[in-house]
Amino acid sequence: MSTPTQFKTGVQYGFFFDQTRCDGCNTCQVACKAWNNLDPGPGKMLRILQWEKGTFPNVRQRTLFAPCYHCANPVCIPPANGALIKESKYGAVLIDPAKANSTDLKAAWEACPYGAIAFTSDAPDSTAVKCTMCVDRLEQGMYPVCVMACTTRCLDFGPLDQMVSKHGSNMQLPDMPAPDSKPAIVFKPANLRKAIVPYDTAQALTLLGARPGMPPVYTDPSVVTSVAAGTTKDHPVFHAKSSEEFMVDTTDDTS
Repeated sequence: MSTPTQFKTGVQYGFFFDQTRCDGCNTCQVACKAWNNLDPGPGKMLRILQWEKGTFPNVRQRTLFAPCYHCANPVCIPPANGALIKESKYGAVLIDPAKANSTDLKAAWEACPYGAIAFTSDAPDSTAVKCTMCVDRLEQGMYPVCVMACTTRCLDFGPLDQMVSKHGSNMQLPDMPAPDSKPAIVFKPANLRKAIVPYDTAQALTLLGARPGMPPVYTDPSVVTSVAAGTTKDHPVFHAKSSEEFMVDTTDDTS
């Protein structure tokens, strides 16, 4: 058995997420559900968001590790009317069960730029859950379960100043809100797409459109290289309009 880690207290802890390594496997999300005994469905303390960038033939999928980022300036707390607290040992933003009610927590969810609070249903009195930074595990000298479960080692955790020292100070990925709330996370953005085997894109599009002996798939390449707005999910959705949409936006409906 490994020796428990001694987490010092009175400092802001935070995460590191390496977007270059994440393949959207959802292992961290499943581990979070299992550790916290959460039922399948939209009551998720941790989300993995996915979206697409670019058009054919240059398309990339993006993934985002999206728990609560336990901001240093949590704009969710004032509208929560006491339902949320910023605890002082690790800097976690937590739900106060003694004061929590759905109305105040929905107001906090709307204020949070990352929509970190999740609700178990669309009912007005639905139960709310959110990432706790695994404070219960920290108290036992264990790292957050999502970090330990990550199969591609794209997560790290520790005092935020250490995360910045190790991984840099980038607290925003493309397509994310401005980090005005000072999220306790550092990001490494995905690498730019590289053509491993160079080829003539225009010629490739011409060849792909042609079907000798049959009508062409297309005669105008722009029909496959341009996409009308709203046709694809080209940005991460932090505030889904319903539980059903939330399940789609968090990539699978089984965890």
